[in-house]
Amino acid sequence: MKNVAVIGAGTMGNGIAHVFAQNGFEVNLIDTQSAALDKAMQTIAKNLDRQVAKSIINEEAKQATLTKIICFTNLKEGVQDRDLVIEAATENSKIKMAIFSEMDQYTNPSCILATNTSSISITQLAEATQKPANVIGMHFMNPVPVMKLVEIINGKATSAEVTDAIVSLTTTIGKIPCVVKDAPGFIANRILMPMINEAILAFEEGISDAATIDQIMKLGMAHPMGPLQLADYIGLDVCKNILEIMEDGFQNSKYKPAALLTKMVEAGKLGIKTGEGFYTYQK
Repeated sequence: MKNVAVIGAGTMGNGIAHVFAQNGFEVNLIDTQSAALDKAMQTIAKNLDRQVAKSIINEEAKQATLTKIICFTNLKEGVQDRDLVIEAATENSKIKMAIFSEMDQYTNPSCILATNTSSISITQLAEATQKPANVIGMHFMNPVPVMKLVEIINGKATSAEVTDAIVSLTTTIGKIPCVVKDAPGFIANRILMPMINEAILAFEEGISDAATIDQIMKLGMAHPMGPLQLADYIGLDVCKNILEIMEDGFQNSKYKPAALLTKMVEAGKLGIKTGEGFYTYQK
């Protein structure tokens, strides 16, 4: 596999495109908004500059990476003749199902269709295609160029050959694959999101302030970032969506988003991306 397409030019999509291009893959980056593509390329260039400043790569490698990424606003054109297409759109099952239907329609029969979803069923997404054996989850962590983990999720119909190919590919791009079965939240978010939700409940109940809650988890549990700061980093709307998917998927109220989380999302306080969450940030 040398030809890759990434659908969605947001934080995760541009990070995935960056990593594949830096490892020698020809990448088509696809988004319906040309402005989003422009912003993505600026972000990738900025992140490459950081790598140059830290002597991780040189200027020649930076330029080589950028030349390997071609932007498209037309999905049909962008996914043709690709060996692998990775969907990295917003965490919404209806949107993702529609994209998978299009991906299936315009890719060749052997193309692997992957999703960067953090919680939505791989088996469900595969139902939108005629090649469910080729559908798999590749859950990258943010920031993609830095974080080593890729959670590989098998749907019920995912073939062993596809899993083996994606595990090998993940190693090729310098990441560490961890294979899990399809279930709401998979492993990473099934464990992480209840912890974040519990931290929000403790804050909501006035047991302590945000900085102290985070400090306790950093010092006592050796977490590099506290749960409330991490929630801001992920996006409070994303945290809420994932918890709701898990609550519905497991039919268990223990995953119900904290009332404060819902209120903050409704108020547009989504964390770093809006400048305010449990902490305030400069936009």
